[in-house]
Amino acid sequence: MFEDRKDAGKKLGKALARYKDSDALVLAIPRGGVEVGYYVAEKLGSPLSIIVVRKLPFPDNPEAGFGALAEDGSAFFIDRFCNRVSSNVTEGIIEEQKKELERRVEVSRKGKSLPEINGKRVILVDDGIAMGSTIRAAVKLCKNKKAGEIIVAAPVASPETVEEIGRTVDEVIVLEQPVFFGAVAQAYKKWYDVPDDEVIRIMESTGFYEES
Repeated sequence: MFEDRKDAGKKLGKALARYKDSDALVLAIPRGGVEVGYYVAEKLGSPLSIIVVRKLPFPDNPEAGFGALAEDGSAFFIDRFCNRVSSNVTEGIIEEQKKELERRVEVSRKGKSLPEINGKRVILVDDGIAMGSTIRAAVKLCKNKKAGEIIVAAPVASPETVEEIGRTVDEVIVLEQPVFFGAVAQAYKKWYDVPDDEVIRIMESTGFYEES
């Protein structure tokens, strides 16, 4: 469907073109969402920042998760999975991910605070939405910080996930919604795990770290 994240970001930016010069704030979810978000922000003439969210992984299967945690402590849990993990184990995983969130804020934003969200139109961008727990934790953060309008944008997600998220935000824009959707990577011809230094390089190119 997409050559790479650059191709996906440019196409997603076109789909969001009505928000060009609208004073929207683009918040990208690292790490893969940052490159997509860069091209969205470029198309819209919007500022770009990073919102840090972490999956809450199963102890016996770290690739899967039972929810997600945002940097302000906002959490989303997938109800049908929660009974698979005891409360003590859940608390331990949350504490581990809080430490990792702090580390990622320091690495990706170099300790900078999130931009002011109160009353603003926020466009949350990721490179794709699988279970949807991380984007929904990010939505909770934006609601807690009183965002004026929340738009979720991604190149790919399942129709069911789009419908579920759509009930919680002002708008969802997803370019491809395959009925048989297994993983975000299947939507890209060129897929790779994005390292921290690429996130930093992208944000440096916008002058993000030099801004007061």
